[in-house]
Amino acid sequence: MADHEEESTLTVLVAITANLGIAVAKGIAGAVSGSAAMLSEAAHSVADTTNQALLLVAVKRSSRPADSRHQFGYGRERYFWTLLAAVGIFVGGGVFAVLQGIRELTGGHGEGGHYALSFAVLGIAFVLESISWSQAVRQLRGDARRTDRSFRDQLWHTSDPAATTVFFEDTAALAGLVIAGAGVGLHQATGQHFWDPLASIAIGLLLTVVAFLLGKENRSLIVGEAADPRLQEALTELLSSYPQVTSVQELLTMVTGRQEVLVAARLDLEDDLRAAEVEALARRMERDIAAAHPTVRHFFVDVTADGKQNEADMRGGPAAV
Repeated sequence: MADHEEESTLTVLVAITANLGIAVAKGIAGAVSGSAAMLSEAAHSVADTTNQALLLVAVKRSSRPADSRHQFGYGRERYFWTLLAAVGIFVGGGVFAVLQGIRELTGGHGEGGHYALSFAVLGIAFVLESISWSQAVRQLRGDARRTDRSFRDQLWHTSDPAATTVFFEDTAALAGLVIAGAGVGLHQATGQHFWDPLASIAIGLLLTVVAFLLGKENRSLIVGEAADPRLQEALTELLSSYPQVTSVQELLTMVTGRQEVLVAARLDLEDDLRAAEVEALARRMERDIAAAHPTVRHFFVDVTADGKQNEADMRGGPAAV
């Protein structure tokens, strides 16, 4: 688990370092050239830097061990801070860029010139963003290999939103740089000012879409998302394999953190089992599930026999995430 946390931290730190330098360069270029697209890109990078600081907080705070107040740990706190980052993308990047573009478009004025400076900054920013993007892709691919998923499935179904958020932010940033470059280039080529604010509006709309997608995914995780269907199927198959189990009546799962799952199962057992046999079976299930599926951090089972409810609750050991 520590290795994975270090990987997430590295991904976020690379993104923060890249975006901080990019924000300063874009801000200077935007102020000198008066380009709405460049100023929007500067605001985008400032928002990204702030959001990635929130992701760093998310990684650190969600790694705290369980205590008496939060007995299932702090894993889901990661999703709260990542949701705030999505809001930051929308407000700090999307809304600013759209309003900046509309203001320049309706104002009917705008400066030209300093195109070489703008293109130089955009080119440097593209290189730095690509480095950050590559680190996020590397982590996502590694996680996909560990979970036996495709890259796309890992992107949309991961329980660690840090790398996913950085990936989407950097993808949007790279696309935004291309849009900004197109706006500045068309302004230079045609002499028509409207290309620049149109590029700013396009960047804002792009960031709004990214913020919506990230917000939607983190909302699902905060509310309580079920575990991977493959894990649910495997657990049902494992629990059904015991001779004493006549049926798995219900299996409920919930993601509680990065590679952390809570499982509750209701089982129908053979009618002639004694209490001691039920307890021994429960302990055996605990060991088998911990060995086969270490991401199951908490396991509870409710058994029925002779038409009466008998509870045998058990908790799995810590997962080797």
